[in-house]
Parts: sequence; C-alpha cells; structure tokens
Amino acid sequence: MRIAIIGTGNVGSAIARGLKGKDHQLILGARDLQAADVAALARDSGAVPMLPQAAARAADVIILALPWGVAESAVKALGSLAGKTVIDCMNPLGMVGGSLSLTVGHCTSGAEIVQAWLPGARVVKTLNQVGAEMMAKNDHLPHRPVQFVAGDDAPAKETAMALLADLGFDALDAGDLTKARILEPFAMVWINQAILRGKGRDWAFAAVGGK
Repeated sequence: MRIAIIGTGNVGSAIARGLKGKDHQLILGARDLQAADVAALARDSGAVPMLPQAAARAADVIILALPWGVAESAVKALGSLAGKTVIDCMNPLGMVGGSLSLTVGHCTSGAEIVQAWLPGARVVKTLNQVGAEMMAKNDHLPHRPVQFVAGDDAPAKETAMALLADLGFDALDAGDLTKARILEPFAMVWINQAILRGKGRDWAFAAVGGK
C-alpha cells in the first residue's frame, strides 16, 4: 500500500517508524525536503520525502499527523482527495480557559470538520487515543493496546484497521464518523493521566476480556 504521512513531527515520525518493514511504500509529506530531521526520518523509515500535495496525490492512503492549529490550511492545500482513504489522527486541541483542552465537541468533532474540508474523501478517525511513542513501538506491553476506529466508509475502516494491526494495535470499530465525538475526548483521558497525573507516556489502553 502507498501511504503518505502528512506531517513529520512526533506523531508522523512515530507512525513512519512503526510501519517500517511492513511491506508498504511510505511517503513523507513535508514542506522542507532539505530539513535535517526530514532526511533523518526518511533514512530511518525507508520513506520517500515529497512536498505534501505531491505526497497525497501519489498515495492510496493519507495519514494526517498535523498540529490542529495549522490543519485547515495544510489539509486544504493537499487538493482533492476524493475517493482516497484519509486517516485523521489529529485531536482538535487548544488552550481553553488557560489549560489544554478540546476546542470542539458534543455537536461535531475534528474528524467531521476534516471531512468537510475534504469532500469525497473517505475519512477515518483513529490513532488519536495514545501518545506517539506507542505508535512506533508497543510490543513490550503486557497486553495488545487498543485503538478505536470511526468512519462512514466500511472499506476505508478495514484499511485503517489493517494498518493498526501492522502498528501492533487491537483495532475496534466504534461506528460512524460522528463517534469521533467520543474518541477525541477519550484522548484527553490519556493526556490527563500521562501528563497531568504523572503516569508518563509508556502505556496505552487495552481491551482485556474473559472467555
């Protein structure tokens, strides 16, 4: 599968490293192709750097790993992604009342906003519920970590779930794209524990059941 990762920060870098060696053609969508960190990531992951629009055009699957504050302009600049699977792993975070919080919720979600920016694309919400470190490597955990998946297009969700398996996650279908309204707040639970409650970043949620 040809996968374009748009954004080469912590999350994009972790996903690229996590997918290395999984029989995918990886493309890094970056604004500065000569940047030292982009070149290093390309070497580490075996990915090919391209400008974001060219990366999205060349890929079958596009993973959005951008800070929410720049997402609208960056996503719209990709051009039409009609018919393509777009995995939105962004959380609409910002400072609200002096603390980090979600800037949308209840009646919409970041994923639904992304879908409105990309008419015709098959947007799937996932990879937003845990820290970047778990996306790069999680096989040391005692249980397989879980990632919930929301989207309106069944084949696109199946594609996303296959990639989650490649990254070591147990993928669970959460329903249609409106369920991103509960998955984005769920990410805040991880953030609260990891950053504000001192648990650290080396953990993830798991679905542990009996017989």
